[in-house]
Amino acid sequence: MGIFLLKHSQYLLSAFVIFTETPYMRYLLLIFFFLVCANFSIAQNSEALADNYYNRGEFSKALVIYQNLNKERPNDYKYIYKIIDTHQQLEQYAEAQTILINRLVKSRRPTLVIELGYNYQLQDSLNQAKKLYKEAIDYVDTSPNYIYGIAKQFESHSLLDEAVEVYRKGRLLTPDRDYSIQLARIYGEQGNIEDMFSSYIEYIAYKPNYINSVKRALGGFISENNDNENNVLLRRALLKKIQQQPDVYWYEMLSWLYVQEKAYSKSFVQEKALYKRFPESLDRIFELAVTALNDDDPDTATDIFEYILETTQDQSTLLTAHQYLLEIATRTADDKELDRIDQRYKELFEQYGKSELTLPLQLAYGEFLAFNLKDTETATAFLRESLNLNISELQEAKVKLLLADILVLQERFNEALIFYSQIQANLKNSTISQEARYKVAKTSYYKGDFDWAESQLKILKASTSQLIANDALDLKLLISDNKYEDSTQTALKYYAKADLLAFQNKTDEAISLLDKILIEHKGESITDQALFQQAKLFEQKKQYTKAEANYLEIIKEYKEDILADDAIYALAELYYSFLAKPEEAKPLYEKIIFEHEDSIYFVEARKKFRMLRGDAIN
Repeated sequence: MGIFLLKHSQYLLSAFVIFTETPYMRYLLLIFFFLVCANFSIAQNSEALADNYYNRGEFSKALVIYQNLNKERPNDYKYIYKIIDTHQQLEQYAEAQTILINRLVKSRRPTLVIELGYNYQLQDSLNQAKKLYKEAIDYVDTSPNYIYGIAKQFESHSLLDEAVEVYRKGRLLTPDRDYSIQLARIYGEQGNIEDMFSSYIEYIAYKPNYINSVKRALGGFISENNDNENNVLLRRALLKKIQQQPDVYWYEMLSWLYVQEKAYSKSFVQEKALYKRFPESLDRIFELAVTALNDDDPDTATDIFEYILETTQDQSTLLTAHQYLLEIATRTADDKELDRIDQRYKELFEQYGKSELTLPLQLAYGEFLAFNLKDTETATAFLRESLNLNISELQEAKVKLLLADILVLQERFNEALIFYSQIQANLKNSTISQEARYKVAKTSYYKGDFDWAESQLKILKASTSQLIANDALDLKLLISDNKYEDSTQTALKYYAKADLLAFQNKTDEAISLLDKILIEHKGESITDQALFQQAKLFEQKKQYTKAEANYLEIIKEYKEDILADDAIYALAELYYSFLAKPEEAKPLYEKIIFEHEDSIYFVEARKKFRMLRGDAIN
């Protein structure tokens, strides 16, 4: 009664106000209304208390409250089920059975029949349990509206075979309804992967808009290994669908599967087929190119960007594709190739001009001039011209940010700080403003002004950008952990200088300076940081054996320090990706899983460990 009144209180109150003529009667009505709400609130609090006792394993206390709630609302089956469950937790099966039989005398409700069967099963009376389960399953033949409720009740007790039987009956009895998502979930729990894939595919055909939800669900059952049994099953099912019914979503799913396997060129084939059928947008193809590039597949990325150039008429898309192609070419270019890239940039500016539209390309060219051609003066002059264009405040900030970076490259720190400060003042609380503040701190750190750097980094720990916040925290810890050990801060100054040299692409000089720290300041708290930073620089130079030695030293000598999990994971990745030693990578991934559960690498380490172990389900 209380629930009914609460649900319909708005209408009841309006009706009573209309038909109650005296203020006194209205006053009585309001008191009645608030008493009902108060009683409902008390009931809710009592139920929460009972649930809390139940979750803590204090079943006797929970039972008393559930029984009282049931007396207040004898027709609310929610409390009946909770009372039965609590009796079962206390192994009071006879009491649960008595309640169930008494209820079943009044109404042969199929979910209660299942509960009685489960009560028998808990007492190892499996024959009686199965008879009652069959009765509940047969009930749907005459009352198909109970399919979901009966199946869910079976699922709640992990009676998955029975739930599957109910849903399969549902397909025959109510062909207008779809049970594929429920079946897919159960098949997954049972490890019946082939039927699970089939059910998810049926669900996509039924509700194509839910394709991303299905991708998330399937992600845990496939791996990067294209020979994995699950991958083969899904690929085969999707190819069959494309042959039978070449709808857009099967191409999309197959493309997605290839991306999970890092087979970007195969994914590109599917995306092209998709685009030819529905040439509306190149966004998906563009996203694939960027994914391939970020995952160290520049060849496929190049093929895709060139396809985009051949296909699109949109100037913004064309310019972005050109920019990516030039940046890819720059990665491995020698001096002659760098000259050709420089010429290509100039040709693009002749073709498209210098405007707001080409500003991203201008920024890319400014960075190319400064960091690749080492022509900082030309880069600075070029970017200052960009500031004279009719551009937005945000675009102006991007130009100033790069100009400041180039000034840092030239070690013109004070001039750089002016630009960074202007960005902070003009675009307060924006992400680019926070990035500028971080670079103020980094510049002060390069200068050896560690106290000012640290004060800026403290503010950035609460940055809305997680990447900036993490970088700020890492740099703050580096400074605070090492600035007090030596009053002259010599080792920390060396380290900051090595960091600057690395930023300036003077990798050999940075490695040498880190060597100086490792020799002259061996055993100080900065040693593991120097080893780790040097290892990363060795990797850049493809000197993998030297990087391996550094990581091994950190793991052996500094296993209790903050960089232990970083070194373990970095070494595992080195073995896995560059040294072709997967068997040596596997125990390192395992070490992250079992000894560094709070590591940021935990999820990825678990995924790669399971793949190397050959798990069927990832």
